[in-house]
Amino acid sequence: MNIEVVKSKLHKVTVTEANLQYVGSVTIDEDLLDAANIIPNEKVQIVNINNGERLETYVIKGRKGSGEICLNGPAARKVAVGDVVIIISYASMDFEEAKNFQPWLVFPDTATNTLV
Repeated sequence: MNIEVVKSKLHKVTVTEANLQYVGSVTIDEDLLDAANIIPNEKVQIVNINNGERLETYVIKGRKGSGEICLNGPAARKVAVGDVVIIISYASMDFEEAKNFQPWLVFPDTATNTLV
């Protein structure tokens, strides 16, 4: 039996841009992606702490060291610049394997979206 478990989490990052005219997705600073073991095109869930919105999209790699968190396309309507969000990815794995799996949990500086 396989179950879905949290694989990676960026806990409390600040939205730096919302670009309604972009095709779609979320752009995330490459440093944050590396720290959380998230790759471009990976599906993620975004939970907005400010307004309770939840959405799923895919990842685009942002500029390394930029601190950027940009919601693109329709997702831009679910956030405002300055909102604090949690970004979560999940993995499907065997139940027994999941019991010992340790996710990548990253707690960046919310003011700058940089690693502390």
